[in-house]
Amino acid sequence: MLPASFYVYPAFLVTVTVIAGLIVGSFLNVVIHRLPKMLERQWRTECAELAGTPAPPSERYDLVQPRSTCPRCGHRISALENIPLASYLFLGGKCSQCKAPISLRYPVVEALAGGLAGYIAWRYGLSAAMLGALLFAWVMIALAFIDLDTFYLPDSITLPLLWAGLLFNAGGTFTDLRSAVIGAAAGYLVLWAVFWAFKFATGKEGMGYGDFKLLAAIGAWLGWKLLPLTILASSLVGAVVGIAMIVFAKHAREKPIPFGPYLAVAGLIAMFWGERITRQYLDQL
Repeated sequence: MLPASFYVYPAFLVTVTVIAGLIVGSFLNVVIHRLPKMLERQWRTECAELAGTPAPPSERYDLVQPRSTCPRCGHRISALENIPLASYLFLGGKCSQCKAPISLRYPVVEALAGGLAGYIAWRYGLSAAMLGALLFAWVMIALAFIDLDTFYLPDSITLPLLWAGLLFNAGGTFTDLRSAVIGAAAGYLVLWAVFWAFKFATGKEGMGYGDFKLLAAIGAWLGWKLLPLTILASSLVGAVVGIAMIVFAKHAREKPIPFGPYLAVAGLIAMFWGERITRQYLDQL
């Protein structure tokens, strides 16, 4: 039984959820940094087994061990140095030992996780929709930053996200189950078709299969009716960011840009404001 204050005082719920979001954001930083490395180790081991050669012994490396350290001097991060946002500000964005700069990504991820958590708690109140939206938003953050770093959207995240969306919508949390199932299938097939059309036309691969699975997961959460908005929004965000990178950051046009972050942003836009945007658009027709 949850305390009555969660129901009586919405500000209390928002505050607690923001704090929880900041803590989750700190964990998301670990996931973003370590999960790709864990997968690389797993692939090397599997390749060694297929080649019939023994894999070299390695120390345990997962989301729990070893403890976080400074990548430059190896200083082990203490609990006080790991308080979300506060530690970064207190340390001035530098390692306490060698004074090497700490990546700005760490407080950004924590702030995004906490800020979105607060908005979700305010918008949905204490409900299944709040819990589902929190899970969806935090996973979108992790996937966006992993794709930015590695151009990879791990199946170990996208596929459970898809099934979680179907489970939440089994009770009609965000849409009905029929719409969710069609959304999952359509989300995958739309980008799959775009991928092959682009490949036949140019001989190049324009996106990865992880993008198909991410849009399928978004379709499972939001239903097929919000897929057009998601695709349009992701394309617009991608175009704006891509042009800005070419103009201001001198990003080479032939250099690939990950599409996952734009899908993640579009998925959040669709979850929070998709129905309103779609309704306003249809009213103007």
